[in-house]
Amino acid sequence: MTGDEELAHRFEEHRGHLKAVAYRMLGSLSEAEDAVQEAWLKLSRTDTDDIQNLGGWLTTVTGRICLDMLRSRTARREEPMGDTQDTARAYVPDPVLRPLSRIDPAEEVLQADSVGLALLVVLENLTPDERLTFVLHDMFAVPFDDIAPIVERNPAATRQLASRARRRVRGATPSAEPDLGRQKQVLDAFLAASRAGDFEALVAVLHPDVLLRADSGALVRGAAASKVVQGAKAVAEQALMFAPFTQAAELVLVNGSVGMVNAHRGRVQSVMGVTIVDGRITDMYILADPARLERLEVPRPAV
Repeated sequence: MTGDEELAHRFEEHRGHLKAVAYRMLGSLSEAEDAVQEAWLKLSRTDTDDIQNLGGWLTTVTGRICLDMLRSRTARREEPMGDTQDTARAYVPDPVLRPLSRIDPAEEVLQADSVGLALLVVLENLTPDERLTFVLHDMFAVPFDDIAPIVERNPAATRQLASRARRRVRGATPSAEPDLGRQKQVLDAFLAASRAGDFEALVAVLHPDVLLRADSGALVRGAAASKVVQGAKAVAEQALMFAPFTQAAELVLVNGSVGMVNAHRGRVQSVMGVTIVDGRITDMYILADPARLERLEVPRPAV
């Protein structure tokens, strides 16, 4: 094995971890892949003799790459483009889908390693520096001394960034139902009510202040298709409007929780993730962006 081949092999051992870091930083699977690939390019051009901890080095390099991408994204959003307040709130991160073949303790283990859509939506509202600090320290235990140079602050100021981010995350992410079996019961009830056109049954399974985010992509973002809807009756009305499209819906794991995929003639139309608290749906996240849906790895039974 040549030196280059050995380095590539060592990098591949860290690829899964680096993609997990980048996905939590960016909320985009394709951008996460791009960030990891750029980390490899940087490693391939670096003298590795002085790298004592390759995993730590790659983690901080990937974090720095993601931070630059977040800052660029933030700058683009700040450019005048009309009224973007509602469309920003309608943003739904790329979901990670897994088959829901059974409900047992083994599936619960998978959930423990997942990051929910609710958390990713909250992370999207942090500043780039807050997000990087929170993700690297709170999720991957990177020391503040290693994070500080990335955000160009001293360790004490970096610690404050993480503390501020932590407060915002805790204040915006409710204690959701962890049991996959009970989640499935709620989604089954939602689908049954939707397919039957039972408005009252739909309202009953929704929290009174349920918040629906529907993200249909850049081509139609800003139109009626990309929206934020709040309140059980308003969300139930939306569910009934799209009830015909749920006839072929199938339950899957969406970021470790029970959600569903809508497909028609083998083509995915939308993916929905939910947050469930005390037996009711408090948040719904619908991704219907055709370009992003095409890039998702969808469990075969769902299509």
